[in-house]
Amino acid sequence: MAKIVSKEHFSEHVVKLVVEAPMIARSRRAGHFVIVRATEGGERIPLTIADADIEAGTVTLVIQEVGVSTKKICALEPGQELADIVGPLGQATHIEKVGTVVCCGGGVGVAPLLPIIKAMKQAGNRVVTVLAARTADLVILEDEVAPWSDEVIIMTDDGSRGQKGLVTNGVEEVIKREKVDLVVTIGPAVMMKFVAKLTEGYNIPTMCSLNTIMVDGTGMCGACRVTVDGKTRFVCIEGPEFDAHKVDFDEMMSRLKSYN
Repeated sequence: MAKIVSKEHFSEHVVKLVVEAPMIARSRRAGHFVIVRATEGGERIPLTIADADIEAGTVTLVIQEVGVSTKKICALEPGQELADIVGPLGQATHIEKVGTVVCCGGGVGVAPLLPIIKAMKQAGNRVVTVLAARTADLVILEDEVAPWSDEVIIMTDDGSRGQKGLVTNGVEEVIKREKVDLVVTIGPAVMMKFVAKLTEGYNIPTMCSLNTIMVDGTGMCGACRVTVDGKTRFVCIEGPEFDAHKVDFDEMMSRLKSYN
């Protein structure tokens, strides 16, 4: 059992939960995820760890309501408990000092991006963060990423916050004005696809996280298989992060439709 310490609504369907998990908090690194269940016998839900507090023994999870199980998790209140939480799982993000890193996140993709932003800054990089959403109400974690970013650029589809445009507009703005050594992108598959197309044209190494396609989180179900550089890879055990220029995003998006 894992007790809910605090809860915050980012929007009508996106919730931040701080959960007691001291062992996970101590051992987790950027890029790791957990498997949670709302109730005994409930569905296993993979969620990337957005943050952790070692002293408090807690981890932060950001959940978007998209089905029965995530609705059950989002309905929990402080003091109530998740049936269980297992982790950390997956491969940690490779962190090193490379120079200037542009970290771009779309929607709830900003949650798994946050620990990477922190780690990249702590490694001595210049970090420019691009947050993108359809509208101002859907921009999340701006206050959390700001202390770890040298600059934060906000893009909204409708122009209700920051600049009007797509995440690629914000990324290219940075590329055109300064040397960018690495791009990290996390968000919807179509967003990551076009960020990868953009950066490939500029020959900038780009890393993406494919956590949205994970199901059981242990490699047993096979639902998370993707094609990377012509080979089948399993996101939950070999990822969730891969070279974005080598991912077959069209295949991934086709397979994601099965969950509709």
